[in-house]
Amino acid sequence: MLLLESRIRGVRLLRSAFALPFAFSVASASVVFSVFYNPASGVLNGLLSQFHLGPVGWLTDSRYALLSVAASTVWMNLGYNVLVLSAGIGSIPAEITEAARLDGAAGLRLARSVTVPLLGPSLFFLVVVSTVNALQSFGQIHILTRGGPDGSTRTLVYSVYQKAFAYGSSDFGTASAQAVVLLLVVLACTAVQFGVLERKVHYA
Repeated sequence: MLLLESRIRGVRLLRSAFALPFAFSVASASVVFSVFYNPASGVLNGLLSQFHLGPVGWLTDSRYALLSVAASTVWMNLGYNVLVLSAGIGSIPAEITEAARLDGAAGLRLARSVTVPLLGPSLFFLVVVSTVNALQSFGQIHILTRGGPDGSTRTLVYSVYQKAFAYGSSDFGTASAQAVVLLLVVLACTAVQFGVLERKVHYA
């Protein structure tokens, strides 16, 4: 992130590359990743073949399916995170950074002692929002794996969908109970984050 705010050559292109995921919808990004993960003609297995490695069932092997979906989810959220952190870095007063440089802080020391602490509110916001978004992930799972293989990517949200609507199912009682459990999990995670992490946030 700090590299994106530096005055190096080509930094605008770098910013655009990191912010690009923000321009994709969940559906379109999932379709792109389905091409990457394709076991027969996918980009990832093509790269593995260049190193004489066998193909991997990224979405068909229960050992890799959840990690593959998680990787696509991280990429989809990357653009939004970059924009928030860029705004946070831009809001840091220049005089604070200059004063730290005059005191001998530079590089990693400047980042650790000045930049990261002042980015506390932005980082805390992203942790909370990213956790809630991860617990509510649906589109990428529906398009990439439909909860398979062998239920390895069946999250609570997707289970609610399967119980209530998928394949003619109408088990609304179980789906409602699962939705309540999901709500409680989200509330519990948020409460823990506010109780533990917010204490370490420095609000300027």
